[in-house]
Formats: sequence, structure tokens, C-alpha cells
Amino acid sequence: MSFASPRRTPRRLVIALSIASALAAGTAVAQDASQQETQPSDAPARTATLQTINVTAEKRTEDLQKVPISMTVVTAEKLEAFGQAGDGVLQLASRAPSVYAETSYGREFPRFYIRGLGNSDFDLNASQPVSMVYDDIVQENPILKGFPLFDLEQVEVLRGPQGTLFGRNSPAGVIKFESRKPTQETEGYARVSYGSYGTANAEAAIGGKLSSSWSGRVSALAQHRDGWIDNDYTGKKDDLGGYNDRAVRLQALYKASDDFDALINVHGRWLDGSAMVNRANAITLGGDQFVPGFDRDSVSQDGRNKQHLFTWGSNLHLNWHFGDLNFASITGLERATTYSLGDVDGGYDASGTPAKPSSTNRITPFYSETADALPKDRQITQEFRLSNDSAERLKWQVGTYYFDEDIAITNFSYDTLNNHALNGWVDQSQRTKAWAVFGSADYNFTDDFDVRAGARWSHDKRDFKAERFLGFTGPVGPLTSQPTDARWSGDLTGTWQLSKNSNVYARIANGFRAPSVQGRINFANSISTAKPETITSYEIGYKSTSDDNKLRFNADVYKYNMHNQQLTAVGGATNVTQLINAKKTEGYGAEFDLEAYLTPNFYMTAGGSYNHTELKDRNLAVAPCGGGCTVIDPLNASGNALIDGNVLPNAPKWIGTWTARYGIPYGESGEFFVYTDWNYRSEVNFFLYDSEEFRSKPFLEGGIRIGYNWDFGKREVALYGRNITNKKVITGGIDFNNRTAFVNDPRIIGVEFRAEL
Repeated sequence: MSFASPRRTPRRLVIALSIASALAAGTAVAQDASQQETQPSDAPARTATLQTINVTAEKRTEDLQKVPISMTVVTAEKLEAFGQAGDGVLQLASRAPSVYAETSYGREFPRFYIRGLGNSDFDLNASQPVSMVYDDIVQENPILKGFPLFDLEQVEVLRGPQGTLFGRNSPAGVIKFESRKPTQETEGYARVSYGSYGTANAEAAIGGKLSSSWSGRVSALAQHRDGWIDNDYTGKKDDLGGYNDRAVRLQALYKASDDFDALINVHGRWLDGSAMVNRANAITLGGDQFVPGFDRDSVSQDGRNKQHLFTWGSNLHLNWHFGDLNFASITGLERATTYSLGDVDGGYDASGTPAKPSSTNRITPFYSETADALPKDRQITQEFRLSNDSAERLKWQVGTYYFDEDIAITNFSYDTLNNHALNGWVDQSQRTKAWAVFGSADYNFTDDFDVRAGARWSHDKRDFKAERFLGFTGPVGPLTSQPTDARWSGDLTGTWQLSKNSNVYARIANGFRAPSVQGRINFANSISTAKPETITSYEIGYKSTSDDNKLRFNADVYKYNMHNQQLTAVGGATNVTQLINAKKTEGYGAEFDLEAYLTPNFYMTAGGSYNHTELKDRNLAVAPCGGGCTVIDPLNASGNALIDGNVLPNAPKWIGTWTARYGIPYGESGEFFVYTDWNYRSEVNFFLYDSEEFRSKPFLEGGIRIGYNWDFGKREVALYGRNITNKKVITGGIDFNNRTAFVNDPRIIGVEFRAEL
């Protein structure tokens, strides 16, 4: 078949796909006919009833419907349906109510927002109010947060403060990733796909019994896309936008008895490709649309662009069982290095001449070619937990937590017009040590009334230093900051059972984010330190399942007050990034999740949210754009924009998601199917100030899969499409010297094959 773009496939990719295809064929041959029937890759079950979803949101295994927290579970089947086109962790944006994500770094450094709360800071030590936890290990540095999604059991999205069990830096919520664990049963799968723009994925896993006490599992992922963006300035075709992203995970589980088990996990990721491709003067003056003649497939840039990333880590889970007591030890080590170089202004200097005349004016007032490097990132975590048997009327757990992070950051700038000579060099270092003690209890007063309560004492200390060795105004520093903070956080929840399959709950929770430091001093002579932010959230929720298990519906309403919210004033006319605190931020909204079998062959899910955010600080002002834009906010005497009353950046008011699957049985074990998913988010503002230009229009994106599975779902072939309407939307901007934009990926159409043991 033909695809949307006749891009050539590199020979090494053809070889890789051939190997992966052979692995898939081998998987098919190795099928054990005695194993249980498995399901199609994007169907939750072959039956017409919903299955129980078990979660570990409160560090115990519980039924989703019994956990009194606003949360959404994204199953492995959904992740696979979304991910054929090379999507990374950013694919979770708008896949759950109140969840949004964006980046200015390409395939690394995702920035997540829950209920409007997030952080747009792009420095490599930026803290985030959304905590990402991978196999019970917090991924603190933003570079670690982009680990690809493959061979996962599910993703749990916990909305609202999680200050008791997850502690520091989780005032907005937590996103938990659970990988598939080894078992004594031989199992595995292989999955390959190829689509337009040379987009290729190869993914496989195999696991099973190693001995009577040991089992193992190995899984791997390779993702590739050809360069597809022409650089008219250099005359190079298909110069930018490509990548090679690879990841591997190895696990070994020891379990000789029911009294003790040990799980070791080793994982790594290698990424090479383009950094974010910026588009100079792409936004119309006075509006939030593309300039006439804008072409997503071409740029005119005189700066360089490349990106390299390597991360690896290991964790050890030890569990002891003593009668009705359980003791767990979780030890984690994560390391990362990266170098990301880009043409920040997104165009070319007036003295240059592109090899091909540009369709739009891509000349910028001055050039900006910068790179961020992370030569060292070492994170060590240790958690101990003691809990009782979950079958007791009183369930409790206590624990301790330790966190130690040591990172080094280097910021470079280059003289584009002088053969890209180095003209700026800043070093940053940060050592963070934190510890906490926590406890929670859950008591069933009656069969219909339950109370949960928890508290955590946290202590956090940072030791930060920044020094500029080379720059526009000469050396600066070393500049230092040593913020320290210690405080309580906790929650209180009451749950009332209305019937066998429905309950309501009310929850009060608070949380905090530790003090942050911003030392990006390429163009500044001082660093900035933000005070800790605190939040108190109020939530009422309803959870229900129909008596016939064909409908699941959960909903909640919430309100929060945040004090001293940490915000990042990015760029603007001063071209300086700094941290600030807002006196108060208010938010409120509503969320729902729905899952249903409308007929035995027609399954659908839906979710949606309304999120209102508002800054409350009459004197808070930030520098507006420096590249020419229409500022809506009033200006103070210094010419800065007063942002009191503004919504938070990257906080869409409305989010909606919908999936549907219809199957037509064929023969004894086969099925034709159609699967589609659609995700909507309303308008978002990119910066703290409001302008007509730096915001994104409402965006609806859809995907589709049409295919056939057989052998009870163990084999599947499908055609897929992502962004099937080929919608073109501005997803971010840079405002310091022109109206620079980021844009979404084009439509990808491809074919996929999957086989399971």
C-alpha cells in the first residue's frame, strides 16, 4: 500500500523491522495451545461485561471503585492503540479528564498539568507539581519523566494533592506507571508497525519461569521516524523532525514462598534526533492563527539542531510477610545525561540568504542558538513501609522515605554568524536531600461508612550554585541559594456506601511543593528562588457500577486554594526566565469517567472535565512579549503586564476524551473490528500574560484502527491513522524576539501486526 509521504526508509531500519517481524513470527510458532485465551490489543475483554480494575493508588491493591480518589486508569490496550505512530508519554495529554501535557524539547522533557496546575519552566532542574512515579520510583528530573510507554500493565492518574503517600512535589496529582511483572507462566508478544514519514515501531517482550523460585521478563522498544522537515535556508531536504528512540527493561522476580519475594528492575533509554523545531514568525499579528502560506513541512533556520539522551536506572523491591504484617523496602537509582541544541529564534538573520525562497517571512531581529546539557543526574531513593493485612477492618501503614539527587547543568549559546562559535557558558549544580515519615489509616466504622486519614512530615533542603564563565556581559558568580523547608501534609476522607455497587466520598487534602531555584543566567546577572507553594483541596465524588457490570460511571467536583504558587516568567522582552510566587490561586471544576458495553460487540469509554483557574495577586506583573504582540492585560508603570485574574498557562478549561470499538465476529476465533479515539481540549494560553497571539485554538484530534484478529485475539493485523483529519495547530510559542511557534505532528497512516504467546 502507499502512505501519505513517499519518504525513504533507511537500510538499517529495514533490517531492524525484518528482525522484529521474524521475532513476531517466532512468537506465533511458539504458541502454547494450553494457555488461556487472550484479548484483542485494544479490547478490554472478550466478554460483554466490565472487568474489575485493581489499582495501587494508596500503595495497596484495591478495586478502583473502592478508592475514594478522583482517578482515571489508562489500560495497556488503550496505550497500545494510541502509540503506533511513535507517540511518547505526551500521548497521555487529554487522555484523562483534567490532564494536559506539552513540551518545548521535542521527545524529552514532558511537562504535565492536572486541574490546570503545572510548571512551564524549561530549565533542567525545574520541579513540577505533577509527580511521575514509575514502578514506585519517583522520576524527579524532567528528563527522566519522558521514559517511553511499553509493556505496561496500566497507567493510573491520581488527581488532586497526594501529600500523604507521595509527599513532596505532588500538589497537583500523581501519574503512576506500572510495568508488567514476571510470572511463572511463559508469555510474551511482538508488535511491529510502519507508516508515513518512515514512522516505525518495533516492540517485544518475553517472560516466564527461570527456575522453581525465579521468573524473568525482558521487553524492548525501538521507534524511528525519518527527517521530514526541509530546511530552506541550507537547502537540505528532510533535514529535521526525525528520531531514533530505543528503550529496554529487564526484570527478575524471586519468590520461593509466600513469606518473601524480591523483584529487581534494570532499564535504559537511548534517544538521538531533532530537538524541538521552532517556527519563526509563524503566528499572525493580532490573532492566534498561522500566517498565510505557513508550511508545516519546511523551515528556514541558520542555527543547528540535534538532541541526544541516555538514561538508565535500577530498582529493587523486597517484600516480607509476617502473619498479618507486611514489610516492604523499595530502593531506586536513576541516572541521566542529555545534550539538546536548537535554533531558538526559529529563523535566520537578515544578513543571510536562504537557499530556497521562503513562503513566509522567516527573518528574525537577532539570532539565538542555544544548548542545554545535563552532564550528570544521579538520583537515589529509599522507602520502607510497614502495613497490616488489607482484610482487616482497620487497615494501616507507616513508612519512611529518603531522596538524594545530585545534578549538574550546563547552558551554552553560540554565535551563529561566526561559524557557530561558543559565546555563552553557564554551569549550574544542585544537590537536593529530602526525607519524610508518613502514616495512614483506614477504618470501617460500619459496613456502609469508612474513614481514611493520613499525615506526612517532610523535610527538604537544596544546595544550588550557578556561575557564568562566558556571556554577553562577562563572567558572573558563583551565585548560590540554599532553600530549606519542613512541613506537614495530609488528607481526610469519608466514604458512604449507597448500595452494593455505588458510593459517595468527601475528601480534604493538602500538599506542597518544595522551594525551587532557577539559575538560567545566560542573559541575567541573578538567580531566582521561589518559596514553597501549598494547596488545600476539597472534593466530593461518586462511583458506581451497574448491577449487570456493563456500565461504570465515576464523577467528582472539586475546589482548591493554592498559596504562593510557584510560577515561571518565561522570556518576554527581557529574555530572562525567573521564578515568582503568586499570593493565591483559585481553582474549581468537575470531572467524569464512563465505560460501557452498549451491546455485546460495541464498547465505549468517555471522560471529560471542566477546570477553572484564576490568579489572585493584584501587584504581580511579568514582562510581556519582546517580539511584537497584542497584550490584553493592563500594564504597570514599568511596562510589565499585570496578571491578576488571568487563567494559568497551559490550563484548558474543557477536556474531553472518547473511544469506541465495534467488533464483528468471524469464524470460531476471529473478529473484524473498528476502533476510534477522539480527544478535545479547549483554548490554552502559553504564558502568564494574556495576548491575542500566544495561545492555541481549541483542538480536536482523532485516531482510527481497522483490522482483523484471530486465534482468540492472539494475532492481529490492522491499518491505523493518527491525527486523521491532519489538523494543524499551534502547541507552544517563544516570545522574546518574534512570534515563534511549535506545531503538532502531521497525519500518520500505517499498518501494524501483533502476535502473542
